[in-house]
Amino acid sequence: MAAIKKGQKASAQSKPGRSLALIMIAIVALTGGMFATGHTTPRLGIDLAGGTSITLAAEPEAGQESAINKTNMDTAVSIMERRVNGLGVSEAEVQTQGTRNIIVNIPKGTNSKQARDQVGTTAKLYFRPVVATEIAGGGTAPTPSASGSPSGEDTGKDKATDKATDGSSPSASASPSASSTTQGRALTDALKADGTPSASASASAEGEAAPSPSATGGTSGETDSELQAQYAALDCTKESVRAKAGDGAKASESTVACGQNSQGQWQKYILGPAAVDGTDVDEAEAVLNTQTGAGWTVTMKFSDKGAKKFADITGRLAQNQSPQNQFAIVLDGEVVSDPYVSQALTGGNAEISGNFTQQSAQELANMLSYGALPLTFREDSVTTVTAALGGEQLQAGLIAGAIGLALVIIYLLVYYRGLSFIAILSLMVSAALTYVIMSLLGPAIGFALNLPAVCGAIVAIGITADSFIVYFERVRDEIREGRSLRPAVERAWPRARRTILVSDFVSFLAAAVLFVVTVGKVQGFAFTLGLTTVLDVVVVFLFTKPLLTLMARRKFFASGHKWSGLDPKALGAKPPLRRTRRPVPAAAGPVETKEF
Repeated sequence: MAAIKKGQKASAQSKPGRSLALIMIAIVALTGGMFATGHTTPRLGIDLAGGTSITLAAEPEAGQESAINKTNMDTAVSIMERRVNGLGVSEAEVQTQGTRNIIVNIPKGTNSKQARDQVGTTAKLYFRPVVATEIAGGGTAPTPSASGSPSGEDTGKDKATDKATDGSSPSASASPSASSTTQGRALTDALKADGTPSASASASAEGEAAPSPSATGGTSGETDSELQAQYAALDCTKESVRAKAGDGAKASESTVACGQNSQGQWQKYILGPAAVDGTDVDEAEAVLNTQTGAGWTVTMKFSDKGAKKFADITGRLAQNQSPQNQFAIVLDGEVVSDPYVSQALTGGNAEISGNFTQQSAQELANMLSYGALPLTFREDSVTTVTAALGGEQLQAGLIAGAIGLALVIIYLLVYYRGLSFIAILSLMVSAALTYVIMSLLGPAIGFALNLPAVCGAIVAIGITADSFIVYFERVRDEIREGRSLRPAVERAWPRARRTILVSDFVSFLAAAVLFVVTVGKVQGFAFTLGLTTVLDVVVVFLFTKPLLTLMARRKFFASGHKWSGLDPKALGAKPPLRRTRRPVPAAAGPVETKEF
């Protein structure tokens, strides 16, 4: 058997400190990121933190079974997320389960009855004429002048509303919007448009205030004093107020509403009676308009009945001045867009243009499409978990994990003695990485630590310890063959490495398959198992093996102390392997004896 070459030995053993430094730097960086973001504990799932879990089953209209598809279900999830967020819930989870169910998990601290009422009803989408609008929390919205510069505003920062035009018009999307103000557009977070006001907007004196709330605009009749009082008192900067704005208003009545503009400010509105219902929209989609250079636009196709109503309202609005030439697209009481019109839009087709991105255009198209979805949702089940019960489950899980960890440590101490020091340090490093990464994944991807995920972390203790045992046993086998510790550590690594990688790959593959084919809480178990399996490979390669290489240079381990776990006598080692002298021809000279 050939001897190990000096150069190879040096390259394999001389720089284990680099790997140890790398993993320590990673732990420090991740821990610093955890404290910098303020998320110092993993986000808990509903079964541990307490709350309400609602399962909704989709039910199509008669003859519309094909309506239950991925696109419609994803759109429904998007709408329900908006509703839950409207209740001020920041950690709610809304996700599909299977092909026809939606799971809504709402943490403690939320009115569960109100949440059930919100998510279990069909979305209400209306097209309402804008009567008046201004920035919430004080200050009116200045009207743009004929030159395109909003009064009192820097023209370089001009933001205008989207423009609604007949989809057949070649110049539809090229014209920017004639908004009420620099802040005068109510859109979802991603919808933004730049440009100059339309020539149809009338000139106004500098500093002119928004129209009085009593203006009739596109409404039939003056708004009453009660509506004016609601408008004056409406503070859309408060989440609780936004959620209740316009509550109880019928489609045939004027109402108040809130919406967010392009600068992230909340804007309040007085809106006239609904002119078009969401159910009058047959189809809405995001389209990349390359012919006019308008970029991404949202096209709408109305039903015959809806086309007539839309032509009537746009014809009336086109005769008004800003902001009363705008109509608001209102979803569940919130204004998601407020395009202006400069002509009657006939023919049953319309296009909303502006500086949309693909994502923002798709979001608006999805919202418009939802009003036409032939789907309703039936409440299938409701599960309420109290915070006390969730705390008990978490405590029980932590106790189970502590018992499992203690048993593993006891086994390592009894069987491996000094080597258990390396194993315990490796377990601590693995635990630190798991905790920090789970804490960061909560705000990053919405990962929530539920009870099955805790079980996955407990199972991972055994998987991680198994990797150490595989390596230690390979080293001990080499010592039984009569080799000293330092070469035994290096010779054992290639075979141990292959075994560890194969074992962890099987565990990771099982976790990946389980994550893909299951839904709900079981995915938490699969995700945690997969994460800890990957971390096991990282820890073994960058911490356990380099640390054992360093310890092999210490006299306590290298001399085979009886408490090191590597005592050759206790392991039944053979005598050291040596090459024996053999007689050779006299002319050949003496032969040196070499040791491995």
